[in-house]
Amino acid sequence: MNTYCTQLTQSPIQEITSVSSFIKHNRMNLPLYASKVSAGFPSPADDYIEKHLDLNDLVKNPASTFFVKVAGHALKDAGIYENDILIVDRSLPALPGKVVISVIDGQLMIKRIDKHSGKLYLMPTNTEFAPIEIKEEDDLHIWGVVTKVIHDM
Repeated sequence: MNTYCTQLTQSPIQEITSVSSFIKHNRMNLPLYASKVSAGFPSPADDYIEKHLDLNDLVKNPASTFFVKVAGHALKDAGIYENDILIVDRSLPALPGKVVISVIDGQLMIKRIDKHSGKLYLMPTNTEFAPIEIKEEDDLHIWGVVTKVIHDM
């Protein structure tokens, strides 16, 4: 039977852990400039630091957040690539359009959740992959909603 939930479930995969203890003990403040960088025409830069940005500020709910590394290319057209690090929040609702970490029939995956004509789907953004229709007999667990993507340039 389909168990559509947003709680972290038991899994043989042990690498996914809460980051709350890491955040409590590790602070990294880096400068955040008040000026935005132009992606179009260049503009004069201000040498003005607005504040220091703590990278821990990327995590809104430390007790329900974990990091996970991406394997595969199913969401490359959404800007999520192989070896990217995802920040995932288990406390957020898995609404249509959100990118989620899920387990379906024991297989861990990242897809965009969608609903059409009363049916639930896990959708890739790469056209080389097919959508996965979630049926009543599927064992689906939503582990969390992706809130941030960190990747190398």
